[in-house]
Amino acid sequence: MKGVEKEQLTASAAQLKAVLPLVIVTCALLAAWFGWSGWQLHQDGERRQAVAQVRDDTLLAAQRALITEQKQLTQRLAAPALQAALAAGDLAAASSELGKGWAGATDVVILPTDLTAEYAALPKGGYGRLGVIEAAIASDRPTAGLVRHGGGPQLALAAPARSGEATVGVAYVRLPLQKVTAVLENAEVSDDSYIALRQGGFSALERGDTTLAGGAEALAAKVPGTDLRVAAAVPDVAGGPLGLDAALCFVAAAVFALLALLAWRLPHLKLARGKAETAEEGVVQTLAESMESLPQPVKPPPVPSTKPATPALPVAIDRGIFRAYDIRGVVGQSLDAGVAELIGHAIGSLMHDQGLTDIVVGRDGRLSGPMLTEGLIAGLRKAGRNVVDIGMAPTPVVYFGAYHLRAGSCVSVTGSHNPPDYNGFKIVVGGETLSGTAITDLYARIAEDRLHLGDLGKLSERDISEDYVQRIASDVQIDRPLKIVVDAGNGVAGEIGPRVLSAIGAEVTPLYCDIDGTFPNHHPDPSEPHNLVDLTKMVQRLDADLGIAFDGDGDRLGVVTRDGENIFPDRLLMLFAADVLERNPGAVILYDVKCTGRLPGQILRHGGSPLMWKTGHSLIKAKMRETDAELAGEMSGHFFFKERWYGFDDGIYAAARLLEILAAQPRSPAETLAALPNGVSTPEIKVDAPDGDPHTFVDRFRDEARFEGGRLSTIDGLRVDFADGWGLVRASNTTPVLVMRFDADSADALARIKADFRSQLLALKPDLVLPF
Repeated sequence: MKGVEKEQLTASAAQLKAVLPLVIVTCALLAAWFGWSGWQLHQDGERRQAVAQVRDDTLLAAQRALITEQKQLTQRLAAPALQAALAAGDLAAASSELGKGWAGATDVVILPTDLTAEYAALPKGGYGRLGVIEAAIASDRPTAGLVRHGGGPQLALAAPARSGEATVGVAYVRLPLQKVTAVLENAEVSDDSYIALRQGGFSALERGDTTLAGGAEALAAKVPGTDLRVAAAVPDVAGGPLGLDAALCFVAAAVFALLALLAWRLPHLKLARGKAETAEEGVVQTLAESMESLPQPVKPPPVPSTKPATPALPVAIDRGIFRAYDIRGVVGQSLDAGVAELIGHAIGSLMHDQGLTDIVVGRDGRLSGPMLTEGLIAGLRKAGRNVVDIGMAPTPVVYFGAYHLRAGSCVSVTGSHNPPDYNGFKIVVGGETLSGTAITDLYARIAEDRLHLGDLGKLSERDISEDYVQRIASDVQIDRPLKIVVDAGNGVAGEIGPRVLSAIGAEVTPLYCDIDGTFPNHHPDPSEPHNLVDLTKMVQRLDADLGIAFDGDGDRLGVVTRDGENIFPDRLLMLFAADVLERNPGAVILYDVKCTGRLPGQILRHGGSPLMWKTGHSLIKAKMRETDAELAGEMSGHFFFKERWYGFDDGIYAAARLLEILAAQPRSPAETLAALPNGVSTPEIKVDAPDGDPHTFVDRFRDEARFEGGRLSTIDGLRVDFADGWGLVRASNTTPVLVMRFDADSADALARIKADFRSQLLALKPDLVLPF
């Protein structure tokens, strides 16, 4: 019997020795994990407390400084000498009195409330300056804001100037920014935290680690009575294991460390009833010896290189397909699978140079899409890139995939609104939409054989359509049901567009929403009014609230009302801007040269900063990043929301935001849209370029045309603004045509401007065929 007990004791001891190393290592690792997590949480708490203190100190100091300066402005406006000047209607003398002895004050002036001269002086006078002045008039009280002057931000104050009970002007003064930033400039801000003084999307002063700027709104606090706020951020530290806080993490670490120590000491204890250690007991292992005794992972044999040999590709590449905004050509002539593979290889090589590995690929509904996508993916993988193929999807869903799947890069295989035999590629690398020289550099890489060969990249497939629908529906819901008709023109948005709008609460009737790459019903381009005829008829027949139209790849939006009115995108941008500026006063709103001259005034009246820029989705996105704009739009129907979205052009998301705004209004959608400022305008007029070269012709026109009484802008082509309207001639960057548009306050003014442009164009090219 004793022998059996001894054998059992020996077996138990052997089993215990076998499992002890694993127990020791597990407990030690858990102790280290909980300890490290506790330390990280402790550090995070201290950082948050420190940055919150600096934020609150900055907030209080800025509030006090503004109260002091606004009080001084009010007192100066009430001074007897200044009041006498106001009573006499002498605003120049009143301005002089206002600035006397005001330390640091510049641009001190009292202006007439109609601001006619100020608007006429734009852009020289400054949109930010006008925004502060307009805000003071609208609120009928002193206001403060940040303006750019001399390359840097300054503090601006404005207030109504009254003589008795009558408001006879508006006072404006510019002060050094240090009036409100002194505390922040001198505060101790650690390198691992961030704090900034902001207005809208603009940061006037930043301290600390600027890479944290994107998440700083989570700890932001508003300066009372202003549109200024102090934003702050610390590194994002995940919560403790099992949701524990720092103190409990330290307790857990101590418990597991004690367990590890006990397990290590256990072999030194007697195993049973005080008996002496038997001869069969082995030598107790140390922790290091226990670690050595654990099974070691088997190293796999080295994998032979899978780099493919450079193929001899006989495909000739047409340099003309590399356009200003994207790559686009005719399938079977300038585009085929071989060309797509070379383009993919060039994109993958660019990604290699930037250290980027993952890319999302999707395609529209064109018949050539699968073939070109296959070639593109082959080229990307040849360069060693990992590809996620999301299949057939609108371009904005491909852009969304780059964010949602954390790839940062994507390619949409799409011909957009071009005829069925066209196709192309819209490209984003590292969050930047390629355009201009970045596009032509892809051609240069191919021509010069600067293509990287890497281990063959991975290929996976993923359907993210429901993720896209839920992402929008989780943020946008309409207050009341709206009955709408959606015309996708048989483009790729025909399936997911109605799904999104139904998910946010709309009653949707689809029209031409079956995806067909031959576009059998009409061309999928909502910027052409004749493509909206069927949609208008359907809206009227169903007595629907609104008609929504998408282009071939879903990144553009068209809108018609129950009354049959085509709401041009520049007027939609007025509505979007007013909504965005309610939450982001002072924000930059970007628009292209084809938009109405009434748009900047509308943006200013809602407290925004309007900025005109070149036409082209990739050029607009680049300018948005440069100016930190919250919203942008093009006359072609591209809308770019950075507020609540990702900043790329998305016709489907824009439609959802439009329904959100319209459903919140007490009036019908047609009445709300009809109330937007309007005049008399033409749609885009496209004229075949002489010799097929629109850029050369426009350059000559810009140099030789003479317009009396007009203000010329050469940002993109030639735009001439008159007091009662404007005209534009520019070169298309996607097709060999001249693009023109005219807009005026009246039919007579429109006819005069068109006639002026017509005579100037025919003077340059007498046989030019003009449809106006």
